[in-house]
Amino acid sequence: MDYDIDYLRLLSEQYPTISSACSEIITLQSRQKLPKLTEHFMSDIHGEYESFLHILKNASGVIKDKITSIYGRTLSERDREILSTLIYYPEQKLDLIKREVSNIDDWYKITLHRLIEICRVVASKYTRAKIRKLLPESFGDIIDELIHSNTDFGSDQEEYYNEAIATIVEMGQADAFIVDISKLIQNLAIGKLHIIGDIFDRGPRADIILDTLSQYHSVDIQWGNHDVEWMGAAAGSLACIANVLCISTKYSNFDCLEDGYGINMRPLTVFALETYMDDPCECFIPRNPNRISISQHDANFWAKMHKAISIIRFKLEGQIIINHPEFEMDNHLLLDKIDYEKGTIKIEGKTYKLKDTNFPTIDPADPYKLTEAEQELMESLRSSFLHSEKLQEHIKFIYSKGSIYLCINNNLLYHGCIPMNADGSFTEVEICGEKYSGKRFLDKAELIAREGYFARNGSPEKTYGEDFLWYLWCGRYSPVYGKNKMTSFERYFIDDESTWVEIKDEYYHHVESVKTCDKILREFGIDPKSFSHIINGHVPVKIKKGESPIKANGKLLVIDGGLSRAYQAQTGIAGYTLLFNSHGLLLSAHDAFESVDSAIKEEKDIYSTLDVIEYAPSRLLVEDTDTGKTLNKKIQDLHALVDAYRKGILK
Repeated sequence: MDYDIDYLRLLSEQYPTISSACSEIITLQSRQKLPKLTEHFMSDIHGEYESFLHILKNASGVIKDKITSIYGRTLSERDREILSTLIYYPEQKLDLIKREVSNIDDWYKITLHRLIEICRVVASKYTRAKIRKLLPESFGDIIDELIHSNTDFGSDQEEYYNEAIATIVEMGQADAFIVDISKLIQNLAIGKLHIIGDIFDRGPRADIILDTLSQYHSVDIQWGNHDVEWMGAAAGSLACIANVLCISTKYSNFDCLEDGYGINMRPLTVFALETYMDDPCECFIPRNPNRISISQHDANFWAKMHKAISIIRFKLEGQIIINHPEFEMDNHLLLDKIDYEKGTIKIEGKTYKLKDTNFPTIDPADPYKLTEAEQELMESLRSSFLHSEKLQEHIKFIYSKGSIYLCINNNLLYHGCIPMNADGSFTEVEICGEKYSGKRFLDKAELIAREGYFARNGSPEKTYGEDFLWYLWCGRYSPVYGKNKMTSFERYFIDDESTWVEIKDEYYHHVESVKTCDKILREFGIDPKSFSHIINGHVPVKIKKGESPIKANGKLLVIDGGLSRAYQAQTGIAGYTLLFNSHGLLLSAHDAFESVDSAIKEEKDIYSTLDVIEYAPSRLLVEDTDTGKTLNKKIQDLHALVDAYRKGILK
């Protein structure tokens, strides 16, 4: 056997004796035979924090299924619903239950027994060491004892178990215990959480979602185009900041910006009202923002801000496109195509009449230059974004837990696409004078996205990286966007809807074939003959029009089902969760979430349907996962260490 002595010396510091190394080998080899943990995949959350948090609490319907499997024959459906809601919202539900129950001590004892049993079931896939890491501080030890006790009638531990529960009630600690064990059940029901992009925009509070994710026990994020837009804004990109504000004004929503991140929007309000005081800004009136009814006065107020920041956005984007011809985005340069006297615009040889011809801040001789007032406004906003402590904290979290793509357990996760040509080959994209395609392009794009945030201020890497983050948001070959053009200007100013069309990348035509999916999987080092899949978000699946999230004979799974309220009318549902457990893949389709209040008071859970997509060839164990491969390597290293000890190579 060849020994890496330097490495074994380092390993010996952690395992200084033969017995300690052998003990770890036994532990790791035993863990390999546990069933793999359940992975949950969610996509396109778009700030819908109430729905998202509820789906986390009910583990996409898994907790209710566990309750049914345990108590389906002994509890009524109504009692099972109350028990489910207690686990989801323990503090709030306890307040209601205590008003209705006559003998609260008896209720406590029965409920504690039930919760411990549920916790025991959801904990069955975990090692005891892993469970200890998730246990709450206050009742961790007693929960650990109770869920691992033998509670069968007549067992030696039965009396200990019952006495422990009775004492919890007698000491007035039942409420706190219920809260702790309920939250533990929620965590244990989801072994690993994957967010396939687009946490931000449209919905009210992406910051609340990120507060939750940053405290979550196991999570990764694949960046979506709405995420990189905010990443660019936090890095200081004026174009990205303008796009963030465009979407916020379009959906009449400053909650995330002002309440979540403390960004002062008054400068934009003052600028917009002064600049467009007598302009009705009809093209920019919110049509149906988040299904919230607003007055005409408020609609006009939002429209003025939306127009003001949109014009600034088109100018800033134009500056980037002119500075970077390699981005190949000249089709976005439209301000210089306007005949400001006639009120028309010429696009691809055709002239269109503009619906709005009031452009008080545009100089026809230099249309992409900001006015002094616009420049001052944007510098003020940039300062707010750069100095928002919570925003910067959240963006650093997204960088630390995130990537453009992820290969995990033979699945390939990404938000948008792998840019392709009409013949199905990977598109070559020029970056800094060199051409990249396929996996190599995504790796390079991620590197530059990181430089745009972390590189030294004033460095060429930082400047280019900020512009590239904007490119990732809406660029022609952006792997997180996947369209040839973002037609915002045309939608605002031109009636002819043929100009609104956003042509999808050729990827979307090819990827529904098994051959293309296999090619992509091989490009990222995954054997397509294994139990492997591509998991994708970004494009809403329109169930009501007969579309299916399952494509290419199950090789491709598109899980954007419309968690964002803005898309639910198109999709016909309110989001998907994909589950990958030890038996295979299941898809959970969710109905719309009414409210937290109705969930607590009326037990109105999100109705979810669980459908099996594909069974694994055999039950998957930890040894079949990426974690298992890592553990196997460590086991081999520990065997080498033991051998080195026994031969005296190491003392």
